[in-house]
Amino acid sequence: MNNTKSEVKRETEETKVSVNLNLYGSGNVSVSTQIPFLDHMLKSFGKHGGLDLKIKAKGDTEVGEHHTVEDVGITLGEAIKEAINRDEIKRFGNASVPMDEAICNASVDLGGRSYLVMQSPEGVVSGISTVLFKHFFRSVCENGDITLHLYVYGDDPHHFIEAAFKSFGRAFKEGLERSDIEGTPSTKGKVRRF
Repeated sequence: MNNTKSEVKRETEETKVSVNLNLYGSGNVSVSTQIPFLDHMLKSFGKHGGLDLKIKAKGDTEVGEHHTVEDVGITLGEAIKEAINRDEIKRFGNASVPMDEAICNASVDLGGRSYLVMQSPEGVVSGISTVLFKHFFRSVCENGDITLHLYVYGDDPHHFIEAAFKSFGRAFKEGLERSDIEGTPSTKGKVRRF
């Protein structure tokens, strides 16, 4: 495969984020975002996705977690977009992960179009509004050119969100598998961008 690694940095007046990514790693993950629950979720995504992933973020968490969560999602999406070679992968992946009473089915299309379908649980987990995680996934999809469907059932917001991250990681890993079809599997052929 061609280069499957990337390093992306993003700095604004609100946040400073860096992401180092190897799509075909061994699950070696290091995350520090000042938001412990987000760190835990990103570690789950990296481990289940088989990625080598290093994320560092500092943000204005004194005014809330929104800016940091969003900018980490944007930067991770940009790192994925830079590292992925869409002509060499299966493109589609699907995984279902149960977490006690919760379960999530993730379906991913890494073919180069961005879209997110996800219901968001109402509530707070570890001091963070669960709505922020839908915002995170949207930022990853829009900046990584990923289509992602997350269908989650569960009563415990922690299990709900964790099942989403783990199933996304596993579906993502499947979509990255080497394709036996030359080029991006699509009836459109190669799309020219002007």
